[in-house]
Amino acid sequence: MKATGIVRRIDDLGRIVIPKEIRRTMRIREGDPLEIYTEKDGEVIFKKYSPIGELAEFADQYAEVLYKTGGMPAMICDRDHIVAVSGAPKKELLERRVSSGLEELMEQKRSLNAASPAERLQPVDGVEQYAEICQPILSSGDITGAVMYLSDAKGKTAGQPQEKLIEAAAAFLGKQLDH
Repeated sequence: MKATGIVRRIDDLGRIVIPKEIRRTMRIREGDPLEIYTEKDGEVIFKKYSPIGELAEFADQYAEVLYKTGGMPAMICDRDHIVAVSGAPKKELLERRVSSGLEELMEQKRSLNAASPAERLQPVDGVEQYAEICQPILSSGDITGAVMYLSDAKGKTAGQPQEKLIEAAAAFLGKQLDH
């Protein structure tokens, strides 16, 4: 654990303010859920909570089914990190931070269907894989992540069947999170 040198007092209602610099660096937005952990030595640790992360094993199986059914690499992410990958190198993508472009797409609750290579989105900076189809996962109206098909090394492009599979996956995962 790294000390920041920042000290904050708890107010009379038990609240504490997380400094803007830390929120910006850690990509903590207003309304983001934080999970609280305690250690025996008195440490209190706040960690960003990821509902999609709770379904990581399930998401991994779902990505595998999407890959086998749609014939293209599939990926599932929460708002910050890649949670599941199938059909693409997991070492390069799994648990990596999402790109600012993908983060912006999710924030706007927009889907992506790249009709041309120029419209494709790089979901992870520094990795030469591009999202051809991307659908946000909504749970109770809030963005919790996204599901996407990635560009294929064989040159296969996504069509309407893949688009429908991604839409169904995003809707299904959103419903799972609602329960």
